[in-house]
Amino acid sequence: MVKFHRNGSIVLKTKFYLSLHASIIAPIMAGKSKAKNRNTDGEMTFLQHLEELRWHIIRALVAIVAGAIVAFVFKDIIFDHIILAPNNPDFVTNRLLCRLADLVNVPVLCINQNPIELISIKMSGQFTTHINISLVAGLILAFPYVFWEFWSFFRPALYEKERKYARGAVTMASLLFITGILFGYFIITPLSINFLGSYRVSDLVTNQINVTSYIGSVTSVALSAGVTFELPIVVFFLSRIGVLTPDFMRKYRRHAIVLVLVVAAVITPPDVFSLILVSIPLLLLYEVSIFIAARVIRKREDADAKEAAAEAAGSRK
Repeated sequence: MVKFHRNGSIVLKTKFYLSLHASIIAPIMAGKSKAKNRNTDGEMTFLQHLEELRWHIIRALVAIVAGAIVAFVFKDIIFDHIILAPNNPDFVTNRLLCRLADLVNVPVLCINQNPIELISIKMSGQFTTHINISLVAGLILAFPYVFWEFWSFFRPALYEKERKYARGAVTMASLLFITGILFGYFIITPLSINFLGSYRVSDLVTNQINVTSYIGSVTSVALSAGVTFELPIVVFFLSRIGVLTPDFMRKYRRHAIVLVLVVAAVITPPDVFSLILVSIPLLLLYEVSIFIAARVIRKREDADAKEAAAEAAGSRK
């Protein structure tokens, strides 16, 4: 609304000023304040980096929650056919080991023939377990996307040459994580259930295993194996920044072998075959990591030599 003076000039009323400020002036001033937050060279400030990281975390959490909702809905599949399956004599690993036990005449290899009876000692125990397992399943399902979100945040900080070396990192990390989960679930979990579920300090003590304890063991074994299989990715990046070298890993190879054998001996039945079954993949993973570290160091040295030669040629000119 406007009001005219006798001299023909227009006087804007207060409401018009307010609407003008809200629609035009305020956005412009906000843009200027955001521009002031940037450095003179156009780089993002610390607060802008935090804001960017916050949105990456939010999107990753949304993906995990979405996966958890799917897992929560399909309760029967998650529990009956996945979580509780290694306790069943018909589980694929248990059946294969029993067949092998018959072939080589080693009865101790036939594991989990007497399923553990699980109990719940809290009224809300099963519901709480359902929620926790849904979250873990959501993390596993969303892992490729979660890793991609964090990789998208760190990737702009790399040089172009480093980005080229790290190409395919999301795919490789996801494949290694899923492979580790499968290894832990199909190999380590049945052996752990057989050993821990049947272990007794005395015949006077009867095992009454809580379902929360059982599920916690299954998920921790599977997730630990998934994280362990990320070793080559960790070694790759530590080698790129010069923290880890193949010489260091070769020097402590014997310590790594002893550690792997001790862990394998604890979680497997008392026979050589089970010990080898668990130890070999982990030792191979360590050797692959040494190879990756050596390859990264060699490429970095070649690149540094080329840069030095180029600088020397330029100085002669």
